[in-house]
Amino acid sequence: MQIGFDVGATKIESVVLRENGEETHRTRKECPKDYFSIINSIKNTVVNLEKEFNKTLPVGVCHPGVHSPQTGLVKNAPNCMWIEKKPFQKHLREALGREVFCENDANCFALSEAIDGSGKHYKIVYGIILGSGVGGGLVIDKKIVTGPNGVAGEWGHNQMPYHLAKKENLDSNFQSNGEIESFISGLSLAKRFNNKHSKNLKANEIFELNRKHDLDAKSFIDDFKINLAISLSLIINILDPDVFIFGGGLSNEIDFLTEIESMVKKFVIGKEYEGVFLKPKFGDASGVRGAARLGRMSVY
Repeated sequence: MQIGFDVGATKIESVVLRENGEETHRTRKECPKDYFSIINSIKNTVVNLEKEFNKTLPVGVCHPGVHSPQTGLVKNAPNCMWIEKKPFQKHLREALGREVFCENDANCFALSEAIDGSGKHYKIVYGIILGSGVGGGLVIDKKIVTGPNGVAGEWGHNQMPYHLAKKENLDSNFQSNGEIESFISGLSLAKRFNNKHSKNLKANEIFELNRKHDLDAKSFIDDFKINLAISLSLIINILDPDVFIFGGGLSNEIDFLTEIESMVKKFVIGKEYEGVFLKPKFGDASGVRGAARLGRMSVY
């Protein structure tokens, strides 16, 4: 049995998994807006669960950002600023007096789906996170690939191809405005649509308008499809995954994965791609399940 935690901007979710993947416990609490309160919340949950199950259990934690291999500090976690630039894993280990495995939430999502989810029959699994931001996780032979800087799979911060940025009339001194995330994330979609059409809509409301055949929304979502397809083709040309698995809140709005799969072939080398696009078996629960799976043999 293993305990997994998913630390997010608003919640701390925990789960206990048996070796066969069966869940025997699940809780969800509000995430404290204080670093050491987060540490104590996780510690208290572990203590209570180990009393309940009368045994010491391995602990894995997923969270936004990554632990820098160079400094040991969390980096790239702007949506969870309470752990940014903190030695989160070190302090968790000290608090619990044992090994604790910490990993990026997108990586844990991909690991969960690769082990016993939608990607369990595939060798190279790429987890796509489309939410308020854009993230990704790479798993090969059921092991997370992190790289020497801990950022393998983070495609959302690559620059969008120049001709697409130009089409969007991008003119900014901020490099981040040209990133993939600035074109296909939920927050960026809402911002760009509202600026263009003088509206005040959320991303899910724009997708709903598209389903109702609103012409402005349809034109906007058609551009989103092209931007998404080209962004995914960049991954294929480098990694050639067997399967993409789409998670995150925005992905729940996408009911045209087959169309995106066809569009991608226009942009990849050779105009062919035999991989598949799937939704996750465990949905939003995959992150915490992947955290429970963490261990020395789950990461390259």
